[in-house]
Amino acid sequence: MRFTSTPRGARLARRLAAVRLDAWGIPYGTDPHDAIVLIVAELTANAVSHGHVPGRDFHLRLHATPDGRTVRIEVTDTRTERHPRHPALPQSAAGVEERGRGLLLVTQLATRWDWHLRPDGPGKTVWAEYEHVRAAPREGKCYDYDSGVREQAAPDDESDRRNGGTGGQVN
Repeated sequence: MRFTSTPRGARLARRLAAVRLDAWGIPYGTDPHDAIVLIVAELTANAVSHGHVPGRDFHLRLHATPDGRTVRIEVTDTRTERHPRHPALPQSAAGVEERGRGLLLVTQLATRWDWHLRPDGPGKTVWAEYEHVRAAPREGKCYDYDSGVREQAAPDDESDRRNGGTGGQVN
């Protein structure tokens, strides 16, 4: 989905991801759900803060493997000249800055993450993958994937290889 490159857009993206994860069988209040939503929050906040180009939106894309074990988050903005760097762990907690630790959180929560330039226009896509053991469904409810939603924009083999080789994932 596309969102305005504003704090409100980042909030809406996070909320949409939370609802989608719950519908996919990763329920609210579980560690995987909370970790994935936090990754979405950090990547969308970075897109708004560091990838903002006036008048241009950012895109959020979620993929999940059919077994639900791996969720991939992709956030695309239209700023080309600012690239994320893999953060080093801080030497000490002496600095009590409120900013600048988002990618450190992503590094700690995600199984892997990276970025690549957009092949179809200006900008970049920052992606992260979270792998987990799928939680058992809540009693009385069946959580299955809605194939009508997941099939919206499946990547082709070429873009899949460029994006880290996560073959078989769908939205």
